[in-house]
Amino acid sequence: MNAALLVESLIKNRRTIALAESCTGGGIAAALTAVPGSSQCFGLGVVSYGNRAKEELLRVPAEVLLRFGAVSAQTAAQMAAGARELAGADYALAVTGVAGPGGGTPEKPVGLVYISFCGESGLCVTRQYHFTGDREAVRRQTGEAALELALELIGTN
Repeated sequence: MNAALLVESLIKNRRTIALAESCTGGGIAAALTAVPGSSQCFGLGVVSYGNRAKEELLRVPAEVLLRFGAVSAQTAAQMAAGARELAGADYALAVTGVAGPGGGTPEKPVGLVYISFCGESGLCVTRQYHFTGDREAVRRQTGEAALELALELIGTN
């Protein structure tokens, strides 16, 4: 539902969006491209599951990854900025997190996710989330929250 609303709003306002996904593995791109006409507003999505892809494709500085880690607000913001620049898009959305069932730590538990949205001014809004459930539930909730964040920040007018 949110994917259709986002696509509709982007097309109506003649804006484009790019994606940088880690823990969702392309799920957000799949949701957008399931909407007829989405090619008018969505042209690039990067699944940057590993740090090398984050660095080389999205230009996340190695220092950011070393200091804050792949699952951090700083990395999410850099991923979104990099995707926006790479695509030449008006907006970009990025997600990174720990989907589980393993990989969590006391500092970064399973379900911890960062979602970042960069707009036309280059300003990024990044939010931290704590989702519950199994791996698929965390991935689903992440995708839904990302689409909600994009809709909130660009509006549906």
